[in-house]
Amino acid sequence: MTIDEILGKFPEKSQRIAQELTNAGLHCVGCQAATWETLEVGMMGHGFGEDAVEALLKRLNEVIEEEIDGSTITMTETAANKFKEILKADKKDGWGLRFGDKPGGCGGFEYILDFSEKAKGDDEVFEAHGVEIYVNKKMLYRLMGCQIDYLEGLMGSGFKVTNPNVKGSCSCGNSQSY
Repeated sequence: MTIDEILGKFPEKSQRIAQELTNAGLHCVGCQAATWETLEVGMMGHGFGEDAVEALLKRLNEVIEEEIDGSTITMTETAANKFKEILKADKKDGWGLRFGDKPGGCGGFEYILDFSEKAKGDDEVFEAHGVEIYVNKKMLYRLMGCQIDYLEGLMGSGFKVTNPNVKGSCSCGNSQSY
């Protein structure tokens, strides 16, 4: 399969697939540079061997097999621990995460991640690994099924949102459309 076919066959997983491809060293995802290549040709063309191709295939299959719970908003344990660490450093122990989106960026909407002492009256409250997540009910149709993760790497670290409702995103990855 070509990289484009992999992304197109699993649109609800395309953000996670693109992240795994990028993590493996295929940085053409997002710029549309070589998505017409097969995964193997793309990997080999970037100097990776068969072991790396097999490892990426294994990881992509794991991502594809992961269940998406469209009835909630989740946070990985890594993200929850990092958020609690930040709360403690800012002397905001016990506060929750305000999660939402707003119009902006070149793709339509940008995610909002902020501190919130408590839920508001028009919020839906979710819980993940000891962190309360507050989401305005008017945004739920765009955000249900989201997973918030925390990634660390040489090119930067930060919270990463995977949203199965996204139909497109800008090449810089900072905004998305539904």
